Amino acid sequence: MNAASSSPSSSSSSSLGTVTATAAAPFGTRLLGRTGLSVGPLGLGSSYGLPGSEVERAFERGVRFFLWGSRRRAGFGEGLRAIAKRRREDMVIAIQSYTRMASLMPWSVDRALKALGTDYVDVLGLAWWNGPVPQRLIDAALRLRDKGKIRHLMISGHHRPTFDRFIADPAVDLLMLRYNAAHPGAEREIFPRLGAPRQGTIAFTATRWGTLMDPRYLPAGEPPPRATDCYRFALSNPNVDVCLSGPKDARELDAALDAVSEGPMDEAELAWMRRVGAAVRASTVKKSQISALEIIDKLASFSFCGPKQLTSG
Repeated sequence: MNAASSSPSSSSSSSLGTVTATAAAPFGTRLLGRTGLSVGPLGLGSSYGLPGSEVERAFERGVRFFLWGSRRRAGFGEGLRAIAKRRREDMVIAIQSYTRMASLMPWSVDRALKALGTDYVDVLGLAWWNGPVPQRLIDAALRLRDKGKIRHLMISGHHRPTFDRFIADPAVDLLMLRYNAAHPGAEREIFPRLGAPRQGTIAFTATRWGTLMDPRYLPAGEPPPRATDCYRFALSNPNVDVCLSGPKDARELDAALDAVSEGPMDEAELAWMRRVGAAVRASTVKKSQISALEIIDKLASFSFCGPKQLTSG
């Protein structure tokens, strides 16, 4: 998610001519799926060290979704607390829990509430599920919702076929999924299956950890995308409500915010990003492996799903 801005500017030469950023209308505010929460198109993650003052600036520029995620940086938390003191109802705070033990979930949530100085969070994300989530964990989250400590439940994962289960569960209000030019598979395997009213969607790894901007992996003659282009690609899909970004400083935040003002990509830009994404993926794909967390999940849920689906995009 790190948002290093590289190039090109609004016009770049490619192997098929010129890729030119359109004068499209900027991305606007939208409802976060069926939650009824109003958000901007860009979200901020806490893991990369963005200072609190820049978090506040992002809010003033229209960012409303903030993920207090796996790395809870102190400066990011200070920014959230400062915003919450003034305009708590105008921001959406999401936290993540990686616990596989239902008994630990209340402690994890209470710890986050204390750190952020708030009585509730808008979203609790059950993180990194590549198989079914045991019902005991769903029930633990719903008890926290009944107590008013969380308002909506989100599930994140990489294994796209498992999202069918998440979509079918009425308790799950949001989905956090990988979607970028190198991994567009959600277009085939998740987005067409969303119901109506559909769950809110948060797209992550828009830059594919920076590889989409790395000249080493680009097709010959193609200009390297900027971080701005990576965010615009994800947000140009109408099924994406929020694209999560991970800037570490003011420059990288500006690159992310530029995506909002530049608006949706046209067909030529989308085709360029897909060419780049296919080449990057072909150059960097690794053999699928099952992580330690997935082994724990299999034992916990007795669900022997396949490893993370990486081979089909």
